[in-house]
Amino acid sequence: MTIYYEANFDGLVGPTHNFAGLSHGNLASTGNALEISNPRQAALQGLEKMHSLMKMGLRQGILPPHERPHLPTLRALGYQGSDAHIIALVQKTAPHLLAAVSSASSMWVANAATVSPAPDTLDGRTHFTPANLASMFHRSLEPQVTGRMLSRIFEDETYFVHHPALPGTAHFSDEGAANHTRLCASYGEPGVELFVFGGSAFDSRLPHPDRFPARQTLEASRAVARLHGLTDEHALFVQQNPEVIDKGVFHNDVIAVGNGPCLFYHQDAFLNPEQLQRDLQARLHGTSLHFIEVPRSEVSVADAVQSYLFNSQLVSLDETRQTMHLIAPLECRENHHVHRYLEKLLTRGTPVQSVTYLDIRQSMKNGGGPACLRLRVVLSEEAGHSIAPRVFLTDTLYEDLKSWIMTHYRDRLSPDDLKDPDLLVGSQQALDELTSLLGLGAVYDFQLG
Repeated sequence: MTIYYEANFDGLVGPTHNFAGLSHGNLASTGNALEISNPRQAALQGLEKMHSLMKMGLRQGILPPHERPHLPTLRALGYQGSDAHIIALVQKTAPHLLAAVSSASSMWVANAATVSPAPDTLDGRTHFTPANLASMFHRSLEPQVTGRMLSRIFEDETYFVHHPALPGTAHFSDEGAANHTRLCASYGEPGVELFVFGGSAFDSRLPHPDRFPARQTLEASRAVARLHGLTDEHALFVQQNPEVIDKGVFHNDVIAVGNGPCLFYHQDAFLNPEQLQRDLQARLHGTSLHFIEVPRSEVSVADAVQSYLFNSQLVSLDETRQTMHLIAPLECRENHHVHRYLEKLLTRGTPVQSVTYLDIRQSMKNGGGPACLRLRVVLSEEAGHSIAPRVFLTDTLYEDLKSWIMTHYRDRLSPDDLKDPDLLVGSQQALDELTSLLGLGAVYDFQLG
C-alpha cells in the first residue's frame, strides 16, 4: 500500500527583508511602508515556525530565498557599469525600482507555484507550475528562479513534472497556491482541486472588484488545470467575492483555507458559497465533507484581514484527517472578535480541535501570515525518498540554519540601506553558503555566471 503525506515547504526569509509597501491591495504591506525592518528576526521567526511544525510530527521542507537585489533585472533595463555603480545610480534616479528588485517577497511561497498531487492527475505524477505573478512587478521577477529551484528539489521525472510559468500578461495573471486548495478524503485518494479566481480577462459578464486588482484570472486557473492533466472531476473553478477583494482580501488564502475533507471560510469569501458546497459534494460523493462557514456577525472581513485568521494553516496531526489543528498568528489571539470566535469553535464539534498561536510579526507586518509562508506538496513515501537535496528540516538542519542566519543577517534595515553595495555582496555570500548547506548546487544567476 502506497502511503501519502502532505509536506509544508516554507520559504526562508531573505537577507533583504524590508518594508517597501510594494503590494497594492495588501493593507498590511502598504500600511507599514518605510518602517525599519529586522531581517534577522524575520528569518528566525520563520525558522521557528518550521521547527514547531516539525515537532508536531509534520513533514517540513524548506525553499531558499531569491537573490536580491537582482542586478540582472537592472542590467536588462539598460543600467550599465559595476554592481555598486548601478545600485547607486538607481537609488538616486529611481529608488522605487531599487526597492522592487530588492524585495524579499519570495518568502511567501504560497505564491511560488500551483501543485497538483499525483492522485489527481491523468499521468499519475505530481505537477508543478510556477506562478507568473504578473500583477506585481517586484514579484514577476521570481518565476524563473522558482522553477529552477523546484526542478532541482523535485527532480525525479518518475514522480514529478515541471511546467513553465504561464505567459506573463494580465490576461493570464497567476498567483499560485494562494488561490488554490485541495479537498479529499485522504491525501492518497483522488481529490478536488479548488481554483479560486478574482475575475476574468475576457468575460465582461463576470463581476470584478473596483478598488483593488483581481490578481488571479479564470483563464490562468483553467490553463494550469489543463497543464496538470486535471479532468472536470478533479478541478472546480469558483469566483472570489469581488467585494472582499476591495476590502483587502488580495488572495483567497486571506479568506479561506482547506485541508482534507474540511473547508474553513468566511461567509463572504465566495460569490456563490451554496453552489460551491453542492459542486464539491457532487465531486466527492461518499466523502463526509465539513464546511465551517464563519458568520460575518461573529468575525467581520476587516477583522479577518487584520488578524489573518484564514491565513492560518489547517493541518492534520493524525492519519484519519478527522481531527485538525489550526496554526494561527498571534494577531488572532490579540483580536478580541477573532479570539472569541476561535474559543467557541473548539467547542462546536467541528474537525478543528486545537489552535497554536505563533509569532511571525515581521512577515505579518509585510502582509503575509502562516499560510503565505508555505507551499503544500502531497508526496508518496517513494516520491519523498527521491528528493536528494537536504531540504527536509531536522533538528540538526534547524541548528545549522539558525547559525547561518545569525552569521549573515542584519538586525536592522531601512529603505535607505538598500543602496549599500555591501548588502548585495553579503546576500550573495549568504546564499552561496546556503545552497551548499542544502545540497542544491547552483540555482542563482550569480552562481551560474
